[in-house]
Amino acid sequence: MEVVEIHDQPVSAISIKDLKKSFDGREFVLNGMSLEIPKGQITVLIGYSGTGKSVLLKHILGLLKPTSGSIKIFSQEITGMTVEELTKLRNKFGMLFQYAALFDDMTALENVVFPLKEHRRDLSKTKMVEIARARLKESGLDEKHYGKLPSEMSGGMRKRVGLARALALDPEILVYDEPTTGLDPVLTEMVDNLIVSTHNLRQGTTSVVVSHDLYAAFRIADHVVMLDSGRVLLHGTPQDFLNSDIDLVKRFVAKGVRKELQVHDSQNGNGTRTVE
Repeated sequence: MEVVEIHDQPVSAISIKDLKKSFDGREFVLNGMSLEIPKGQITVLIGYSGTGKSVLLKHILGLLKPTSGSIKIFSQEITGMTVEELTKLRNKFGMLFQYAALFDDMTALENVVFPLKEHRRDLSKTKMVEIARARLKESGLDEKHYGKLPSEMSGGMRKRVGLARALALDPEILVYDEPTTGLDPVLTEMVDNLIVSTHNLRQGTTSVVVSHDLYAAFRIADHVVMLDSGRVLLHGTPQDFLNSDIDLVKRFVAKGVRKELQVHDSQNGNGTRTVE
């Protein structure tokens, strides 16, 4: 049975109702999933492999059509949209891929300019470069690296360029797909802090992080969503997960979080989150 726990639910950026997806007509990867992702906050989707995280993400981006159910982005139903309508909708999203997915033959600056060339042809080349430079600065990349190719940059630099490119079109929703997979602990912490600092800097932006890393999720999330068998098992604050009596949640928490973990969900004087 689906268990949903949401406290003081804010306005939803993404609303999913009874979403089902079957690729073969027999087994359902998504099996009646319902979920509200609050606007202006960080929501982290977690779960064991094969629980439907990637498939859900592709539905939210309009890359897959559901077998049945509803998906609304800012109250706009997307399941019946045309290709042209979906393309326009995706301009509301910024996507940081698992391995940054930069173009190998483009410099850092050229990678960030690319989406502007594709979707903002009304802008002059000078304006595109100005925006790209601003996004790279916002992402914390030193100006001396703007002319480097991906092969000449460290893993952390590539992540920053990938984030800058995701921010290029000033998206309302930022999506991070397994952003720390394969990274060492130091770089993982850097990426986690980058997600939070970007979110704090862009007030009102909705951040959705798909991750296997529960420890990181607890450090950065306003809300954590755990999926199991194509459904939402638990949706709540990090503290709700620590307090949960659901056996699968307890096992996941025990495996993914150190005993000494303390949940930090504090606010500083500016109303922004601090990651400790």
